[in-house]
Amino acid sequence: MSKAHWKATPLRSMSEEEFSLWKALIEERVGMTVDAARRSFFMTGVGLRMRELGIDDFGQYYELMRRGAASEPEWSVLVDRLTVQETSFLRHEPSFDCVARYIKELLQKPDLAQIQLWSVGCASGEEAYSLAMLTDEWVQASGRRIPWGVTASDISRPALARARQGVYTLRRLQSMPERWRQSYVELHGDGSGQIKSSLRERLCFVQINVLDLKAVPLQGMDVIFCQNLLIYFRRFHKRDIVNQLIQRLAPGGLLILGVNEMLDWRHKDVERVDDRGVLAYRRRALPT
Repeated sequence: MSKAHWKATPLRSMSEEEFSLWKALIEERVGMTVDAARRSFFMTGVGLRMRELGIDDFGQYYELMRRGAASEPEWSVLVDRLTVQETSFLRHEPSFDCVARYIKELLQKPDLAQIQLWSVGCASGEEAYSLAMLTDEWVQASGRRIPWGVTASDISRPALARARQGVYTLRRLQSMPERWRQSYVELHGDGSGQIKSSLRERLCFVQINVLDLKAVPLQGMDVIFCQNLLIYFRRFHKRDIVNQLIQRLAPGGLLILGVNEMLDWRHKDVERVDDRGVLAYRRRALPT
């Protein structure tokens, strides 16, 4: 079959047995759940990647994805096809307002040595850059020379590559406050804008599978921002992920979650932040 003919030939439907096998494999490797309501979206994403690879059989691609460590790069690409990476600058402003108040509080501490933030599931980078611009603005306003940085993580290598570039269309930049566009964005002649290198240098983009957080060496984070990620996981995975994130917070550190993502969760080491419209927790200070 020629490549041109193959491109024009639609993939056959995935059988119930194949769908069950794929669902189990996806959840085992990356924790994502695929229910019946998302079956069509799932098949479209898998089919798109199969076409890119020149594969026209679901079973053949399934066997490819079961090859242990050898399949890791391909998993990164497939997950990129299976997640709706819909995000924007300052998405859910009340959560960023909560972070701003916390950064302001930190900057009032005379013994503050640094500020470290973590964007978990950063997708194309808007969330991470929003945290960076917010922090830079408050540090500059304080007049203090406090080192700070943002770690931005995602399982998808393609998403991380886009985020590192920091290039966005003007339409996407419209959700950014005007003062930020003027201070942190360099406009290009092709109708796009790029986050200035002086800010991009403050961010470290790293590939992390949140199912493997026990192996992640990050510790002492002042702010962990994790929104619109837990929706892809079963309840027990959500609990395990958030418990691991708590362990990476500095005493007094702030964890921001999506408003409706973990309403029934409790942990002895944190207390809920009293902030209407925001789901945030503070890690309790260590006993003295």
